[in-house]
Amino acid sequence: MTEFASRVKAIDISGIRKMFESAAPGSINMGLGQPDFDTPDNIKNAAVKAIAEGKTGYTNNAGIDELRAAVARKLKTENGLSYEPADILITAGGSGALHAAIFSLVENGQKVVFNNPGFVSYGSLATLAGGIPDPVALKPDLHLDVEALKEHFSDKNTKVMILNSPANPTGAVETKATIKAVVESAADYGVTVLSDEVYEKFCYGDTEFVSAGTFGDNVITINAASKTYAMTGWRIGFMAASREIIDQGVKIQQYSLACPTSIAQYAALEAYTGDQSSIGVMKKEYEARRNLLIGGLREMGISVDMPEGAFYAFPKLEPDTVMKIVAAGVIITPGAAFGSKGVGYARMSYATSQENIKIALDRIRTVVK
Repeated sequence: MTEFASRVKAIDISGIRKMFESAAPGSINMGLGQPDFDTPDNIKNAAVKAIAEGKTGYTNNAGIDELRAAVARKLKTENGLSYEPADILITAGGSGALHAAIFSLVENGQKVVFNNPGFVSYGSLATLAGGIPDPVALKPDLHLDVEALKEHFSDKNTKVMILNSPANPTGAVETKATIKAVVESAADYGVTVLSDEVYEKFCYGDTEFVSAGTFGDNVITINAASKTYAMTGWRIGFMAASREIIDQGVKIQQYSLACPTSIAQYAALEAYTGDQSSIGVMKKEYEARRNLLIGGLREMGISVDMPEGAFYAFPKLEPDTVMKIVAAGVIITPGAAFGSKGVGYARMSYATSQENIKIALDRIRTVVK
């Protein structure tokens, strides 16, 4: 019998994928966090042009110079962060950036703090790096508990904290004051903050997005083209950090990936430098879908907070009800997939059409009523 590494046996396949793959034919998919919009034509055309021009070979391990420069400009003009192109590492999606950052920083036995419930990758990446996942419960309103985080920061084994706002799976967006307090408290204890900002463009109403890096230099900014430009399958993201951190991250990427796909990098270059109108179109539609979904759930008597960002709702649903909803033909993800404090909730992605949401609500209604 083949013996596998303990670090691999200690993790499992994502609960999101399990629900998606086990669903019946004809189900409405509200399980995957994937925009249902097509990649804008200007971006696709840039990829075609790159192929036609033969830009199909290896690139620099850290990514093409033009894209690194474009990301640095984006961070300066949109986020108020000052980075040189050499401070940018282009990665295979936001997941690749998280991998490079965590593997660069975390030693065996060091703790990685993140919110509970939180995104499924955080704890698993910590385990694969030899670290210890250290999830911290959110407050009842599904926002960060700064005082609880401080207690975990004070542990001398804590090395990294992953901050995710707008958040997956809750849709919560942290205030400027909260983000400032988290970054400054982490700095007090020598903890590096990984700020996962992949949903930055999708904040609704008067909700303001704030980039954590504006409050301290102990922050690694992680983002991706995936959600912003409906480019999940193109697999382009980035991390921005001090030069010394980038130099270490490049080594992780070099030996695990070599470089992100050249064609996708040229497509992302157009995404960051070309027409930005598609973002507003998607945001407006997501907000309409959010309102439709939350209104429908509340009409049934299901308790759910209004998501402030991203494209997820996180209603209170017991595990047996979740499974009945899935059996009724609506793919949603049990909250337990996102941590122990997710039990009694479910994640619903409204990155699907309003027509699909209406059908899903009808099917859910047959279960809860």
